[in-house]
Amino acid sequence: MKIGGLIKFTLIDFPGRPAAVVFTQGCNFRCRYCHNPELVYPHMFSEPVAMEEIYSFLKRRQGTLEGVVVSGGEPTLHEDLPSFMADLKAMGYATKLDTNGTRPDMLKSLLDAKLLDYIAMDIKAPLEKYSLITGVDFNPEVLKQSMDLIRQSGVDYEFRTTYDKEVLTDADISTITQRLDGKNYRVQECLPVAKEKATLKVMHKEI
Repeated sequence: MKIGGLIKFTLIDFPGRPAAVVFTQGCNFRCRYCHNPELVYPHMFSEPVAMEEIYSFLKRRQGTLEGVVVSGGEPTLHEDLPSFMADLKAMGYATKLDTNGTRPDMLKSLLDAKLLDYIAMDIKAPLEKYSLITGVDFNPEVLKQSMDLIRQSGVDYEFRTTYDKEVLTDADISTITQRLDGKNYRVQECLPVAKEKATLKVMHKEI
């Protein structure tokens, strides 16, 4: 795992649980509104945080924090994600995964091993508009696999869309809502990147 940052305490990222957020480096999308480009573009990566530091922090917070959110970037690109999630569970933490849904194979592995307590999947756009939002060409059919896996998993979940009004319309949001039957779906406003930049770089100076 390549870790690019940590939020040490949050009450809003893991519903119902005080949690920490671990951010992985690397993403297979290039979304125009991305709030964490330093986790997406390799030339912007900082030196990864040592895993020993992550584990040390989380061990000290056992009994205080209840959950750990693994976000990114895109965490499912890391082949050692299951072992990291297993370590979190072994420490007694509930786990939440933030994902773009492009690795249903990894998602299935995590679910089969019962390593997830909550999943949040970003739905960027109606399927036919995905390349416009993400900046890459790929087969959006894999997203249907991830959606089905999540809905049938028995694990708590949400789908969410960042509403960039420069490229999405109310009709697009309606299309997504209908695909998801309106269940566990949240639309969040697209905010200027500058407003979000203070959240990430909290790891290197102190743990």
